[in-house]
Amino acid sequence: MEQPAGQKPFEWVEVRFKNGRKEFYKNVDELSLHMGDMIAVEAQPGHDVGQVSLTGELVRLQMRKKRFRQHPDQFLKVYRKANQKDLDLWTKGRERENETMLKAREIAQRLELVMKISDVEFQGDNSKATFYYTADDRVDFRQLIRELASMFRVRIEMRQIGARQEASRLGGIGSCGRELCCSTWLTDFRSVNTSAARYQQLSLNPTKLAGQCGKLKCCLNYELDSYVEALKEFPETNKRLKTQRGDAAYMKMDIFQGKMWYAYVDEAMTWVALDTSAVKEILEMNAKGEKPASLEELMAEVEVAEPDFDNVVGQDDINRFDRPQRSRNKRRKPRGNSQQGGTGQPAQNKQNAAPEAKENQKPKRSNNRNKPKGPRQKQGGQQASAENKGNAPKAQGNSNNRNKKRRRPNRNRSGNQKPNDQA
Repeated sequence: MEQPAGQKPFEWVEVRFKNGRKEFYKNVDELSLHMGDMIAVEAQPGHDVGQVSLTGELVRLQMRKKRFRQHPDQFLKVYRKANQKDLDLWTKGRERENETMLKAREIAQRLELVMKISDVEFQGDNSKATFYYTADDRVDFRQLIRELASMFRVRIEMRQIGARQEASRLGGIGSCGRELCCSTWLTDFRSVNTSAARYQQLSLNPTKLAGQCGKLKCCLNYELDSYVEALKEFPETNKRLKTQRGDAAYMKMDIFQGKMWYAYVDEAMTWVALDTSAVKEILEMNAKGEKPASLEELMAEVEVAEPDFDNVVGQDDINRFDRPQRSRNKRRKPRGNSQQGGTGQPAQNKQNAAPEAKENQKPKRSNNRNKPKGPRQKQGGQQASAENKGNAPKAQGNSNNRNKKRRRPNRNRSGNQKPNDQA
C-alpha cells in the first residue's frame, strides 16, 4: 500500500521463524519488503533467515500490544533479502533438526537428566542450535552441552519453556476441531483456575477441562466475564426455600434461560423449575415469616423447541425401522398342471395344503415296491389279499412296472369292498 506524499513507511517489520516465533527488526536500508518475503536478519552471532509477517503501521500496533521497547542504539536490523545460498543453507539446517533432537534425547536419558527436549531450532547460517526443553525442577545440563557441542560442532543454547509454550510451538488440533489458539493468535498466557469452570456451571472433569498441554484450557477465560455479570441477577444458592409442603434445596441453574431447579428434601428425585423472579419472591416471603403452599404454584413452564424444518425424506423418525416391511418376493406360479390332473386350476398355498397332505398320505410299502402287477381278483380274492397284504412274499418283476401307478381297491366307510360290476 502506498503511503501519502511526504510520509515515510514505518521502518520496523515483524519476522516469523519456526513454530510461530516472531521478532521485530529494523529496516535500516529501507528495503522494499512485503509480507511473505524471505529475508536475512541479524543474529547473535551470525545471521538468521525468516519470513516477513507484517509491515507498515500494523507493526506499530503489534509492537504496542506486545509492549516492545525501541532503543535507539540497541536493535536488530535487516541485512538483505535472502538469496539462493541463504535458502539452501537454511533448508539444510531444517533437515537436521529432527535427527538432532532424537540424539539429544538419547544423551539426556543416558545422563539421567529429568527433562524433556521438545524441539530443536537451527539458526539460518547453521552456526547455532537452540534446544527447547521442559522440566519441573532445576536441571544441571553442563555435561549435556559439552557432549552436544562436540557431536554437532555448533554453538548450543538451552532454553526452558513451560507446558503451554511447548504446545504453542508444536501446534495441534483442539477438542473444538480447530487449530490451537496458542499456536495461531494467542500470545499472552493468563492463569486459569477451576473457579472459571464453576462460574460456567461445568463439571470438574480434568480430562475435559485440560488441553493438549495438560493444563486448564485457556478458552475458559474467554466468556468468564459474561458469566460473572449474568450471575449477579441470580439469588444465592445456599439458601433453602421454605414451603408448607416442605423445604426445597437448590439443584442446578440455567444461566441463559434464567431458571433454577429446586427439589424437596423428602423428594430428591422430583425437580421443580422456577424463574429467578419466583425464587426471589419466595425468599422475600420466607424473610417475612410467610410460606407458600408449594413450589408447583410458581413453577415455570419449560417449553420444548420444535424443529423448524420439514421432514421430507422421513429419515428423522426414530421408529422408521420398526415398521413392518412388505416382502418383495412375489408368489411363485406353478410350473405345470401335471400335479392337478390337467384341470388347469392354480396350486394351493403350501400352508393350506400341508394338513391335507398329511391326512391323505398313505403308508409306504417298502417290501412291495417291486411286486408285479397281476390281473384283477374277485371280491373274495381281493378281501383275502387285503388281509394278507403285510405277509405277502417279495416278488421280482420287470423294471418297467416300477414307474407305473398301482391300483388299489376302493373301500367304503363300513370296511366292506364295493362290488365289481364286471364280476
